Amino acid sequence: MAFASSNRIAAASKPGPAQVLKSYFYWTYPRGSFHYDVMVTLILLFIFVTPHLWNFGARPSLAAGPVHPMEVVPSGRGVIVTVRASDINVPEAASIGEVRKALRQAIEPVTGDAVYVERWVTVTDAQGNLAWKVWAHR
Repeated sequence: MAFASSNRIAAASKPGPAQVLKSYFYWTYPRGSFHYDVMVTLILLFIFVTPHLWNFGARPSLAAGPVHPMEVVPSGRGVIVTVRASDINVPEAASIGEVRKALRQAIEPVTGDAVYVERWVTVTDAQGNLAWKVWAHR
């Protein structure tokens, strides 16, 4: 009879799967134990594996930015931006709307998205390069 009662005590002290999961959830295992190491390993796996499994569609922009620096000078209502003509793709027979759109897209990295291109002129910079001088405001 003594042998049967000791088996019941051993079976009662062994936790079931529900109790183990509950202990994992409440983090009740002491540091350095087997279950503590399992929990830490699962957390590390989650941190390092999930970014490769989940695709959020975040990709860097493939559009090339300007090669040359832009000169930005504040004016009364907005800014005057000087951009090299080689950094802007404007066809020779472009309409005024197409030129305005190309200039706005070229200066967006400096001025932000909500900008209105008021007027522009072509100039020659100090090195003799053709450039656009653009008056823009919000």
